[in-house]
Amino acid sequence: MIMKRQLIIIAALVLPVFAASAQMPDTAQVLVHYKFTHVRDTTNRANPYTENMALFVGKNTSSYKSYDRQLENQLFKKQMEEQMHNSADGNIRINRKNTGSGTEYFQFPGDNKFVRKEPLLVNTYIIDDAMPAIDWHISNDTASFGELHCQKATCHFKGRDYTAWFCPDLPVHVGPWKLNGLPGVIVEAYDAKKDVVFKFDRVEKALPVAPKPKQQADDHPGMVMVTIGGGDSDTDPNIIQVPAKGIKTTDKEFEKLRDAMRKNPDAFVQSMLASMPNNGGPKPDIRIKVGPQPVINNPIELPGK
Repeated sequence: MIMKRQLIIIAALVLPVFAASAQMPDTAQVLVHYKFTHVRDTTNRANPYTENMALFVGKNTSSYKSYDRQLENQLFKKQMEEQMHNSADGNIRINRKNTGSGTEYFQFPGDNKFVRKEPLLVNTYIIDDAMPAIDWHISNDTASFGELHCQKATCHFKGRDYTAWFCPDLPVHVGPWKLNGLPGVIVEAYDAKKDVVFKFDRVEKALPVAPKPKQQADDHPGMVMVTIGGGDSDTDPNIIQVPAKGIKTTDKEFEKLRDAMRKNPDAFVQSMLASMPNNGGPKPDIRIKVGPQPVINNPIELPGK
């Protein structure tokens, strides 16, 4: 990516803008890390999709998102700051490969509310729903995951038979993805065929991140600050709150937008940038390349029987 003196593109597609919203902000107390595996293509089982994920567990809420993407955003921001400080000609060159999913799942058990955050280029979209209802069957089987003592439960959910292990010592009724409703945090889960696996990796105490001063356009005369995906990497990722500046939409409408972006990404991003403020300068010329879509003949949510 080449950015000249007139433009800085902060291409962080997942870090949300944490501002006031209907729910009061919560702060993660612990992070549960998972090795997520999904056999998307049943004709290629030897190469499943994998991603490092994390469940940020607060006192009353949770946020589940890509830990790979969070680490990448932190590295990208560091590289950007270093080049802005050291660049002699005003040019900034950073090659970036987006890793992991930008989707984030929020669970609010006390309000029976489930929220999905979807970044799409220069905007962030918010999809509200009720917490998925799951009919769990809790057994007397126990096991330890690290230092967590857990109990077994099973259910049929979204077309799959799941086994889950939850920790009653972490009493928030949340879990990875859409899994929820047990009397403790779900630290591992998998379906009967092991096509979808949320494998426990580790648990750690959440450490607050001190916010840094925001980079202002006035610090670099002539530059236009553009945030792609509604991100804000200066905020503490441990704060659990739905972005207030996100655009409310529905599943159906979001799918239409994503299809339009994939068919003509350049036209899509230019139409979005047309309505953005530019501090009186020229509109940035941003070109987006969308690679081939993966083969998915085994989606995580199967049609109900």
